[in-house]
Amino acid sequence: MTRLVRSMPSSSLQHKRLLTVACLTIACTVGAQQAHADDFVVYSPHVVATQSEIELRGYQYDDPRADYHDGSAAELSLAHAFNSWWKAELYVAKYQKAPGEGEHLLGYEFENTFQLTPPGEYWADFGFLAAYEHNTRPGTPDTAEFGPLIEKTAGRFTHTVNLIWEKQLGAGAAGKYEFRYSYQGTYTVSSAFRPGIEAYGRPSDHAYQAGPVVAGDWHIPGTTGEIEYRLGMVFGINAKAPRRTVLAQVEYEFF
Repeated sequence: MTRLVRSMPSSSLQHKRLLTVACLTIACTVGAQQAHADDFVVYSPHVVATQSEIELRGYQYDDPRADYHDGSAAELSLAHAFNSWWKAELYVAKYQKAPGEGEHLLGYEFENTFQLTPPGEYWADFGFLAAYEHNTRPGTPDTAEFGPLIEKTAGRFTHTVNLIWEKQLGAGAAGKYEFRYSYQGTYTVSSAFRPGIEAYGRPSDHAYQAGPVVAGDWHIPGTTGEIEYRLGMVFGINAKAPRRTVLAQVEYEFF
């Protein structure tokens, strides 16, 4: 993501920001859980005012075991940052192919990223994710998810951590919260080439994975847009995780 340094917002804007985050968090906790279509992504806490995005991302398991063989998922989303601290994103298509099944539409999701601190102002940059997914499969509960986004840049190294809680809502929903975490660490060789590693953990599934990734972005000459990409493969650390998962993401960002 493009990162811009901005001045500290006014006290009133901080209050509005925190109030909006609190309201959406409460709405999520009382209002949907779903399939794990968003497991393999690391969200940045940064928001670039007035920037719009079109994003396509997905993953595919590379594992001969019946529980994982040929499993995959893909998502298409549209996003817009309405100001310097709030970005709204609508997933217009979320598909998944479970092992042994055909591909099906999971549903739709409304996701919000809130930037809580200006870049570089504190020891790390902080944000918050709040999302609601409506699942279109009969008998499958909706899902709410929320949690902090943390990022620290030191020289050419950038470390990003997401701590996300999920809660099923509606008929047939499980009563407990589920937790997952994700980590990305990259080294900036250039804006177009940032190699690194990613790690994912889903304690409720006893699944842990880690592996190499490469990311970057290119400015499109003569325009305000840029293309951002991310490719990688994460490996199962334990038997409950897929042995290998191929990750891919491409995004067009513009003003």
